Amino acid sequence: MLPCLAPADSPALPLHVVTPGGWEALPGAGFARASGFRAKPGELVLLPGAEGLAGALLGAPETPHGFGGLPFALPEGTTWRVEGADPADVTLGWCLGAYRFTRFKPGKRPPARLVAAPGHEDAAIEAAAIWRARDLINTPANHLGPAELAAAVAEIGAAHGARVEIIEGPALEQGFPAVAAVGQGSPRAPRVAVLEWGEADAPLVALCGKGVCFDTGGLDLKPSSAMLRMKKDMGGAAVMIGLAEALMASRAPIRLLLLVGAVENSVSGTAFRPLDVIRTRKGLTVEIGNTDAEGRLVLADLLAFATERRPRLILDGATLTGAARVALGPDLPALFSNDESLAAALLAGGEAAGEPLWRLPLHQGYAGWLDSPVADLNNVSAKPMAGAIVAGLFLQRFAPSDIPWGHLDLYAWNDSSRPGRPEGGEATGLRALRRGMMNFLHD
Repeated sequence: MLPCLAPADSPALPLHVVTPGGWEALPGAGFARASGFRAKPGELVLLPGAEGLAGALLGAPETPHGFGGLPFALPEGTTWRVEGADPADVTLGWCLGAYRFTRFKPGKRPPARLVAAPGHEDAAIEAAAIWRARDLINTPANHLGPAELAAAVAEIGAAHGARVEIIEGPALEQGFPAVAAVGQGSPRAPRVAVLEWGEADAPLVALCGKGVCFDTGGLDLKPSSAMLRMKKDMGGAAVMIGLAEALMASRAPIRLLLLVGAVENSVSGTAFRPLDVIRTRKGLTVEIGNTDAEGRLVLADLLAFATERRPRLILDGATLTGAARVALGPDLPALFSNDESLAAALLAGGEAAGEPLWRLPLHQGYAGWLDSPVADLNNVSAKPMAGAIVAGLFLQRFAPSDIPWGHLDLYAWNDSSRPGRPEGGEATGLRALRRGMMNFLHD
């Protein structure tokens, strides 16, 4: 149980969620009216009682995130029962707003706690998965390298009875040569974590996550300002780890294959170089046009491995391109897919979750931009346009044409704090992917 939630039998104060004109008969309405309360969305008023605090009124929020300000707006040490709102919305928003990263510095105060009503259980599962993803993204790279990221996969696997294999050393070099090439400049050796869970007769879903624990850009070095958030370059892996945890905790009727490429892109005498040619698991050779386009190399090997298992669908997540952020901003992940039904299901899942995705095209007219004179393809285009699309086209070379595949180019960060979205790491798209993939499988 998350620390912002209290046991069902805990003594708790009432918090009434109200709309304009629908609260005048409630206890304390006279005080609220005299205080200027008008039940605007998110407006909060505390109600006095004979022995102190008697309860509170809250103007009905427009989204579940609107409940996210309550844990720190309500008095420290208090516990509450929310009445007049959907338990799932309340629980999700409350828990997302209660999150703080406190591994190295304690929070200013603990959040107020919620006694969640029946019907909250799935929302609590999602919130816990998002907390895990946020913790991973927020952890500094000196505390979260490839070994620690792979260990996070092993941890959720052990908690849910999954089989986990960590591939490293010669086995990694042989089976995941592109991952090995990206990580060969770091003293912290790369790893691929493979988690398998579920019943043999259930449909297989493959999740692939880019886990670049820190990205210097390699020999094509990033400017210092661009490195300030590169601890979050494993955000795609964190989202996929959180998604896998939510699926297992809810006992989803699937078989799950989670692949995380855990690696660090560093600068050293052993780092891979511009114009190197590397091989991939699929057998295609890649000329390195830019060492800062390393995430797609990691995903290339993971996609090839996933394809060999012939799953019902493949999803990958990555903080892949700045071009996607220029086009869509931080909150709107770019979706690419080779399957119309899967794309429609994922887009609908985003709308249902209040986490919209935006589809960009795999425009084949740009495929030739990845041509190389010395290898099967280059990892970048020489043209300064359509960077997110070109990256998607690169990945499509390693994804199967006959298996539905979706690629999410995401930001994994909140630049500033908003209700339910504290500044820092964010599990962008997790809830959208969960709903979309399950709807796709059940159609």
